[in-house]
Amino acid sequence: MASSYVKLLLTENVDNLGIVGDVVRVRTGYARNFLLPFGLATTPSEDLIKDLAEKRADAEKQVAALRKDRETMIGKLDGQELTMVRACNDQGHLYGSVTQQDIASALNEVGFAIKPREVRLPGTIKRVDSFDIHVKVDSDLGADIKLWVVADRELETDDDNEMEFDDEGELIEKSAKPAEAPKEEAPADA
Repeated sequence: MASSYVKLLLTENVDNLGIVGDVVRVRTGYARNFLLPFGLATTPSEDLIKDLAEKRADAEKQVAALRKDRETMIGKLDGQELTMVRACNDQGHLYGSVTQQDIASALNEVGFAIKPREVRLPGTIKRVDSFDIHVKVDSDLGADIKLWVVADRELETDDDNEMEFDDEGELIEKSAKPAEAPKEEAPADA
C-alpha cells in the first residue's frame, strides 16, 4: 500500500504550513492537487535547500515583521466595540444574519486588517443584541471585541405580548395581574 504522506520542500510561503525552505510532511492528495500544481513545493534536495537559503532568510524577516504588526494590532483591537445596524422584524430577529465576512469588513473599515477566517463567532448571529466576538490572528494571538447589533428602526415594544423562555426552552406564563387569584365556581348542588 502506498504511503499517504510525502515530504516536500516549500518554494513559497504557505499559510498554516510553513515558509520557503521548510521541508514539510503532507498528505499526498494535498501535494498532488495543490502544492505541486501551483509551484508551491518540490521534491527536497540539499542543492535546492541551499539555493533557497537567501529566499528563506527574507521570508523569515517578513514573518517576524508581520508578527510584530499583528501583536500591535491585537493590542489596539482588544476591548473595541463595533456597532452594526441591521434590518429586523418587530421581535428583533434579523432578516439575514451577521457573518464573519460582515465583521471582518467592518473591522477593516475602521483600520484593522482582519480576514474573515480570523473572526470566531460564538454561534449564528440572528438577533438584535450584544455579542462577545473573539478575533484570532495566530495560534497565540487573539483579542475579544464587543459587537452590538442594533435595529435599523425603532422597535415597537409591547410588553403584554412579549414571551419569555426558561433555561429548558419552556414558555414562562405571565399573568396580566399577578395579585388576582382565579375565581372558583360555586358547587352546582348548593
